[in-house]
Amino acid sequence: MVEAYCMKCKAKREMKDMKEVTMKNGKPAKSGTCPVCGTKMFKIGG
Repeated sequence: MVEAYCMKCKAKREMKDMKEVTMKNGKPAKSGTCPVCGTKMFKIGG
């Protein structure tokens, strides 16, 4: 699993339902949801 920062919880958590996406500029990123509050999480980088 990938850790990302949750803006709502203000803590690093492992993403739930993570999927790899490509940003408009062609760089890789990962998108998912916070397992605690359900807020969308995003992490830039491959």
